Amino acid sequence: MAALCEPNSIHYCDGSLEEYHHLCQQMISQGTFIPLNNKLRPDSYLCRSDPHDVARVEHRTFICSQKQEDAGPTNHWIDPEEMRAKLKLLFQGCMRGRTLYVIPFSMGPLGSPLSALGVELTDSPYVVCSMRIMTRMGNPVWELLQTHDFVPCIHSVGMPLSKEIQDVPWPCNDEKYIVHFPESREIWSYGSGYGGNALLGKKCYSLRIASVMGREEGWLAEHMLIMGVTNPSGEKKYFAAAFPSSCGKTNLAMMTPSIPGWKVETVGDDIAWMRFGKDGRLYAINPEAGFFGVAPGTSTTSNPNAMLSLKKNAIFTNVALTDQQDVWWEGMTKTPPSHAIDWLGKAWTPESHEKSSHPNSRFTVSAQQCPSIDSDWENPQGVPISAIIFGARRSTTIPLVCESFNWQHGVFFGASMCSESTAAAEGKPGELRHDPFAMLPFCGYNMGDYFTHWLAMGKEKQESLLPRIYAVNWFKKNSKGDYLWPGFGENSRVLQWIFERVSGKGDGQKTPIGYVPTPNGLNIDGLTVTPQEMSNLLEVNREVWLQEQKEMKNYFTLFGNRFPPELAEELTALEARLHEL
Repeated sequence: MAALCEPNSIHYCDGSLEEYHHLCQQMISQGTFIPLNNKLRPDSYLCRSDPHDVARVEHRTFICSQKQEDAGPTNHWIDPEEMRAKLKLLFQGCMRGRTLYVIPFSMGPLGSPLSALGVELTDSPYVVCSMRIMTRMGNPVWELLQTHDFVPCIHSVGMPLSKEIQDVPWPCNDEKYIVHFPESREIWSYGSGYGGNALLGKKCYSLRIASVMGREEGWLAEHMLIMGVTNPSGEKKYFAAAFPSSCGKTNLAMMTPSIPGWKVETVGDDIAWMRFGKDGRLYAINPEAGFFGVAPGTSTTSNPNAMLSLKKNAIFTNVALTDQQDVWWEGMTKTPPSHAIDWLGKAWTPESHEKSSHPNSRFTVSAQQCPSIDSDWENPQGVPISAIIFGARRSTTIPLVCESFNWQHGVFFGASMCSESTAAAEGKPGELRHDPFAMLPFCGYNMGDYFTHWLAMGKEKQESLLPRIYAVNWFKKNSKGDYLWPGFGENSRVLQWIFERVSGKGDGQKTPIGYVPTPNGLNIDGLTVTPQEMSNLLEVNREVWLQEQKEMKNYFTLFGNRFPPELAEELTALEARLHEL
C-alpha cells in the first residue's frame, strides 16, 4: 500500500497518550483542532469539517461481492474487478506529502472470543485520534496480530500535497468511495474524512463486513445498543435495541429512569455482536470502546450521562464555539449563548437564520467516562440478552410498545421497520423510508438472506431461552403534531413493562399485531398522560394497519426469491388477523 499511495513517511501507532497528544498538537498547528477552555473542558477539541463532508454518503457506499445478487437490491454494487481497477487509480500517489498511519485495533474487548481485529491505514491524524477513542488500539493489538487474522481497512482523504497544493484544516476530495469486498473481507475508503466514512472500525467493519462474518460463522452483527436494566429488587436483565440513526439510541442506552428504584446501565450505544452461548442463551458484546454521538438535542434533560461523559477528553465535530472557548449546540441549554462562532466558522447569534451546529454534528468520547457504564461492559463472554427491541420514528400507526408472538414473528417486526428519515442519512428529513432492523445502510449482503439468517438463528433453539422481541415508538403524535409520550427518562416505564413480560409477569392484551399493555398494564403513576392519550398511544387501527400491511407486502417484493417464505406467512397471517378485528 505504501508503494501505491507514496506517503512521505510511515508511522506505526502504539496507542499511547503521548502519541495522541502529539497528533492533537499537530492538528492544532494546522488549524484542524481548536483547543477548548482547559478549565471548562480539559483536553478537549473542536473541529470543523468541509461543508460537503458532513454525513454518511450512502450513494457512494458499495458492496462489491462477486455476484450482484449477493449484494442484494438495497446495496450499491459494482463488479469487484472493475472497482479494484478504479481504486488503484484513485489511490495512486494519494498520500504524497502526508504520513501513512498504521492503526492496529480490536473490535471488542482484547482477547475476547467474540472480538475481531483490524488494521487501518490512513493519512488522517483526525482518524488516528478518533480510532484511539472508538476502539482498543495500539501495542496490545500488535501482540494479538502475531496469532490472529485481521480485516485490512484502507483510507485516504484523497488530497495529496505538493508545492502547488498546500494543506487545509479539513482535507477531503469531492470524489468519494466507501467500498467493501465481503469475500476477501477488505474495506477501502477514499475522499471523506468524516465519521464512519473514515473511522473504518465503525459501520464499515462492525456492521457491513461483520454481518457477512456473522452469517458465515453463525452469529449476529447488529446496529443495536446494549443496556442493563435493574429493578428495585436488584434483579438485572440485559436488552439490545435497534433504532435508525438519530432516533434516540444513545439517550436510551444512557437513560436516567424516572421511576424510583430502577436503574439503567450502558454496555454500548450503537453496535452489538451477539452469539448463542453453550447454555442456549444469546450473549452480546459492544465491539466499540467509545461513543460517536449526535450532539444536537443532547442535554442534561435528554441525556445527563452523555453530558457528564463529555466533561473532558472529548472531540467535537461541527458544533458551535462560544466566547468562553467552549462548545454549544441546539438543545444543549434552554438559553442559547448571545454570540458564538457557528460550525462554518461564521459569527452566530440566536437571531441568525442558520443553526449554529450541523444537524449531524458529533461528539467522540471514551465509554470509560460514562457514569452509567455497566460493570460488565468489557466482559469477554458478553452479557445475556433477555429482550430485543426494534424502534423507529413514526408519528402515526405504530403503538408505544408491542410484543411479538414468537421469534419468527419478532423477525417480521425487524424486517418491516419503517422510520421517518433524519439528518444522519441523506434524503429529506421526515420522509418515511423502510429500514429493516435499522440495518438498511449497513448490511453487507443481500437483505433477503439476512432475514433468513435471523430466522435460522432462532430455529431449533429453546423458545424459553430466546430473547423476547418488541417494537417501540416514542414518537407518536396527536392531531396537533405534539408528541403523545413524554419520552427520555419516562421511557423507563416501557422498559419496566418489557422487564415484567420477560419475567413472566406484566399485563398484556392480544391484538392482530402482537401483545400491547392492557389499559392499566403500563406504570404511568405521576404522569400527566390522559386515558385518551394512552388509548391513542396503544391503538391498533384496523384500516391504518391494513394499509401498512399492503405497503409492507409491496416493499418485500423487492427481495424476489430471496425473501423467506416464513415472513410471507407472517404477512398473510397479519392480514387475516386484521380482518377478524
